[in-house]
Amino acid sequence: MPASRQLEPHGPVAHGHEPHETTDIRLGRIVRLLMEHATVVVSGTKIAQEISSNRSEVWRLIQQLRGLGVDVAGHPATGYQLRTVPDLLLPEILRPLLGGTIFGTDKRNADKQAPHLHHFYKIGSTNTAAMAAAAEGAVEGSVFLAEEQTAGRGRGSNAWQSPQSTGIYCSAVLRPVLPPADVLVLSLAAGLAVQSAIRQIDARVQTDLKWPNDLLIEGKKVCGILTEMNAEATRVRHIVVGIGINVNQASFPKELNATSLRLTTGSEWSRVELVGALLKSLDREYREVMSGAPAREAILRRFAANSSWVRGKEVRVEENGSVIEGTTEGLDARGFLLVRTARGLQTVLSGTVRTK
Repeated sequence: MPASRQLEPHGPVAHGHEPHETTDIRLGRIVRLLMEHATVVVSGTKIAQEISSNRSEVWRLIQQLRGLGVDVAGHPATGYQLRTVPDLLLPEILRPLLGGTIFGTDKRNADKQAPHLHHFYKIGSTNTAAMAAAAEGAVEGSVFLAEEQTAGRGRGSNAWQSPQSTGIYCSAVLRPVLPPADVLVLSLAAGLAVQSAIRQIDARVQTDLKWPNDLLIEGKKVCGILTEMNAEATRVRHIVVGIGINVNQASFPKELNATSLRLTTGSEWSRVELVGALLKSLDREYREVMSGAPAREAILRRFAANSSWVRGKEVRVEENGSVIEGTTEGLDARGFLLVRTARGLQTVLSGTVRTK
């Protein structure tokens, strides 16, 4: 029988009740139309024709967009116009950025809405939604994005702050042809993808990869990754890679020891631009993972080179009541952490890694 389990559940997305449905795709169509006619006022009649509806429904949807924080000027009598380009992770806005990736438009249905991108205004957990969809046959490359999570958490009972439209809460469905024992490298590759995406937007931002699934800036957490899989003994059925990035948060409780890209750079970031870069980077890393053992070995080397935690770090590892203390000595062939202890070299398969 297939089994579902988490791989290092230390990220921002988590199991939970899914209280809301996918965002109405007509919202994205309206935004796209207003963006394409940014210098003019677009009549309610024209918008209604575009979404195959009526002007009263257009008014209702415009009100929904305003509730999402989209700055739309106008009213039914005069028409509508965007005051600013919205930073919402709507499929209609993201899709043009993802051509050539497994997350892009489905070529078999090029004239229809691509099945890959699923957007939620509010959800319990993007990973829960993605795992459920994957179990029901969602295509590889399906992506679940939320403006807000109500049940986001980190490892164990720790809460992950998921405020509205300030962070990135993203889960992707993958179906790698790999044995379960070899999939840790995929989590490490996801960390490299996030690091690369941030560098593409602002090369001055230096992130540190903390094994196995966090990104830190000056010792504070800016990103967490949660990888879950459904697998049989010898093969993976599907994997969901959940990525949460603190983007435009202005503050955090001190006890969280967290930061955001805005706090780091002093300016707001485009979440749309960052998600586009992230999914393109993840697509590239995933292709590397699937191209063979030499490429996977190269991923482990790159992870080690971009992490201060993999070698020479005095650490304390806690897992299920057991504690390992020692100095990190690299990664083994599957990506597990090697720690030199008083009892000799030990392999860390999972756990919370902290500095001593």
